Amino acid sequence: MSWSFLLTSLIVVASPGTGVLYTLAAALTRGSRASLAAAFGCTLGIVPHMCAAMLGLAAVLHTSALAFAALKWGGVLYLLYMSWQTLRESGALSVEGNISERSSGRVVVTGFLINILNPKLSIFFLAFLPQFIAADEAHVLVRMLELSGAFMAMTFAVFVVYGLCAASVREHVISRPRVMAWLRRSFAAGFAALGAKLAFAER
Repeated sequence: MSWSFLLTSLIVVASPGTGVLYTLAAALTRGSRASLAAAFGCTLGIVPHMCAAMLGLAAVLHTSALAFAALKWGGVLYLLYMSWQTLRESGALSVEGNISERSSGRVVVTGFLINILNPKLSIFFLAFLPQFIAADEAHVLVRMLELSGAFMAMTFAVFVVYGLCAASVREHVISRPRVMAWLRRSFAAGFAALGAKLAFAER
């Protein structure tokens, strides 16, 4: 596995996006356990895109305006819904002292949905992975699995670091209602902005 692949993947993973924003929000509102659940859910949401790239379904998204638009607008609506839920302090980002297993499961599902409804991820896999597979590679699918596995492991690790860092200052944040209100509005605005960005995304 080349250093260029690992470095490029790290840049892509560490760049702020919906997954990072959601993991940070989960950490600040619910603590370290929720941040791990969010990181796991977001990483799990990569699997369908990886499978789509391997099966050629990503190519359909790339060429079909209708398929791309359907998935894109689903993602936009979900991000706007997340923004609304954050403002209302309800759903997977409501403030809780101790997160239960049921609540943790909801955080995982939300993280999964955030990533699975992003059509750019499928196209990213379609365009990104082949660059690191040799033209004479005998086992292309195996190689794609290796690269995808490394990308997912890196995603989980980076998101966990983000989440645990945010969770470490959680007590200082939730004890200050004014700061918490400002953060809630900031996260809501962030989800809305990412939804708007996705709305204007081209194939």
